[in-house]
Order: sequence, then C-alpha cells, then structure tokens
Amino acid sequence: MARNILNRKDLGKQSEAPEGSVKGAEQPPAEDSAPQEAQPTKLPKPTKRSKKADKEVRLKAFWGVFNQNLRRVALFEYSERKQADKKAEELTQSTKIPHFVQLVKEVIQD
Repeated sequence: MARNILNRKDLGKQSEAPEGSVKGAEQPPAEDSAPQEAQPTKLPKPTKRSKKADKEVRLKAFWGVFNQNLRRVALFEYSERKQADKKAEELTQSTKIPHFVQLVKEVIQD
C-alpha cells in the first residue's frame, strides 16, 4: 500500500499559476532562474561570543566539627586543628554520637 509522494514545489507552482492554466501542464523554468536556484544562499558564520569572566571569590579555610548527620557543631580557625580534634572527642564521649573534623572553606566577605 504505497502512497503517492507529493512534490511540494509542484504544488506550490500550481497554486501560484493563473486560474486559466491546466493543472497537469508545467512550464519549463527560464534559463536565468536555473543558476539562481542551483546556488544555495550562504549564511553568515555565527560569531563566537567570549564568555564573561566569573568574579573572583576569595575563600578562607576553617576546621569544622560535624556530627553524624553532617550538621556543623563548631568552627575553628585553620591553625587550631588540635582544639577542633579535642572538641570532637569531647562531644563524642558526652553525647555517644560520633563527631568528626573536616576542612571547611567559606567565602571571605569584604
């Protein structure tokens, strides 16, 4: 059950033809219009846009004491690692819930 393939260009020409013309008769294209149809129109090349540079964000390192639910319990300066470890041990012993120390980087606000 093959369908007839419709040629959209022919249908367009038929609809543009004057009312008195015969449907089946096609006029051969003029010689001047043939070279124009053969050459495809060239589209301009898309321009490459440069990406905007992200604003530099300065970060500062801290030691954070976290519980097992990843909730930050305490925050210490980077040079105070021993104090952060002590705090994690104290909280682990007192609450019977494991606490750990992890590096935290926060944005410096000017």
